[in-house]
Amino acid sequence: MGRSYTVLFAAEPTGGAGSLMPILMIVLLFGVMYFMMIRPQQKRRREAEQMQSSIGPGDEVVTIGGLYGTVTGVDDETVMLEVAPGVQTRYARPAVARVVNKAASTETVVEEAEVKE
Repeated sequence: MGRSYTVLFAAEPTGGAGSLMPILMIVLLFGVMYFMMIRPQQKRRREAEQMQSSIGPGDEVVTIGGLYGTVTGVDDETVMLEVAPGVQTRYARPAVARVVNKAASTETVVEEAEVKE
């Protein structure tokens, strides 16, 4: 009954590099995630916000639901779209997915008229 067991453990590395390696891998993983996932998402969000803030009357847009319409009015939070002749609907600005055709600004129309003359 007097058995004794000897347990041998692997020797711990004497240098500090062994304990630094897992921390370095975690930092590297977060760095890769930031540049591959977080940063591109922030860029897309900024571009969408810029597009939604530059919407003006006469622009043809598509909503996130796939509805095509022409912008007839804009305020701080909403956009009025004409989806059929005489049919206007109101949407939140973030509901606009993309601009199909940008309305010609008055400066562009004046410049084109001057060029033709």
